Amino acid sequence: MVGTGKGAENGILIKSGESLENAYKMNTIVFDKTGTLTKGQPVVTDIIPTDSKEDVLKYAAIAEKGSEHPLGEAIVEKAEEKGIKVPYADSFKAIPGHGVKANYNKNTILLGNRKLMIDNKIGTGDVEDKITQLEDEGKTAMIVALNGKIIGIIAVADTLKEHSKDAVKALHDMRKEVIMITGDNERTAKAIATQVGVDRVLADVLPEDKAKEIKKLQDSGKVVGMVGDGINDAPALAQADIGIAIGSGTDVAIETGGIVLIKDDLRDVVTAIDLSKKTINKIKQNLFWAFFYNSTLIPVAAGLLYPFLGILLNPMLSAGAMAFSSVSVVSNSLLMKRYKFKIGKP
Repeated sequence: MVGTGKGAENGILIKSGESLENAYKMNTIVFDKTGTLTKGQPVVTDIIPTDSKEDVLKYAAIAEKGSEHPLGEAIVEKAEEKGIKVPYADSFKAIPGHGVKANYNKNTILLGNRKLMIDNKIGTGDVEDKITQLEDEGKTAMIVALNGKIIGIIAVADTLKEHSKDAVKALHDMRKEVIMITGDNERTAKAIATQVGVDRVLADVLPEDKAKEIKKLQDSGKVVGMVGDGINDAPALAQADIGIAIGSGTDVAIETGGIVLIKDDLRDVVTAIDLSKKTINKIKQNLFWAFFYNSTLIPVAAGLLYPFLGILLNPMLSAGAMAFSSVSVVSNSLLMKRYKFKIGKP
């Protein structure tokens, strides 16, 4: 109770004693990228047309007008900044892990990655060099096609959260393996991973496959913690040994996570692990002293000293000793109120 209370005081909601007890056992921490390691507020950085720059942005914005994805919102926002009127498409379909398909005024618009183009029999050879260059810069490059022909590329970049690097470094100091999981292609993902300093990258992972990747890590003998914020992170949070949800994320993620970080500060992942370790140490201390105390004094209370010294313990003293045993354990637990943050500030 002291451990969970101390966590709650500092913006870390631990939903059960089991989550608190198991957090320190995690040896692998998996972070979702968008909205967890990064701010989830991407901006359009490059518009590379094959013909008209305005047409690329206009049709991309129309395709994304019905989307709630952060990348889509960035494109629509950019178009509106440029004074482009963005109508809703006649029809809209999101293709998870690939992009979107929309129909507008008898035109078919495709916006997404290489896989989307390949599935629709559109070659990307003419723009491949540009896409590769953008991905090497850590940007997400989206191809825009109109009626089966590529009309340009839009690049969007997200920025790291303020304390992402600090959190990853602190986890490394605790000898934890840190993995980033994302739907981005491997080249873009590695560029972001280099910035934040994670050990491994799981790229090109479709939303529905995140839980499978967590299961693979568990099957290899790892105790896995998953940190995420979105609806598509919920299955992975549930699959992980400990699910850690970002408090600014979706209700589904928050409901699924065993630990919730209210302050949206990834350094609190480190604090939760450290708080778990301190709590377990207190439990072990209490168990040791309780067993030592009782194993020593119960024989005395039963008359162990009488044959040798003629001493019998007064029942009132026995009752007092028993009360002192309980008070000492509770007092030792309450010392955890002096717990200080591992890193960061309350």
